[in-house]
Amino acid sequence: MGERTATVAAEVGLHARPAATFVQTAMKAPMDITVARSTGGDPVNGKSILQIMALDVRKGEQIVIRAEGEGSEEILDALATIASTP
Repeated sequence: MGERTATVAAEVGLHARPAATFVQTAMKAPMDITVARSTGGDPVNGKSILQIMALDVRKGEQIVIRAEGEGSEEILDALATIASTP
């Protein structure tokens, strides 16, 4: 299973437009993708805008993104980039 840790850089955290961009990118991948706070807690579906927003991740907080399967490294890189872009 692939994994990336990213620090959320957007002023609004992983909400609104950054969350929508994250989910739209995740939905292009054929595999399951999960996202969790790096401080713990249950992972949520990375393809669900409601679950991503419910994490309530703020600017400066870290998330752990996980995916498994063919192409997972590329999608993980893309999602980590989205999360860490201001």
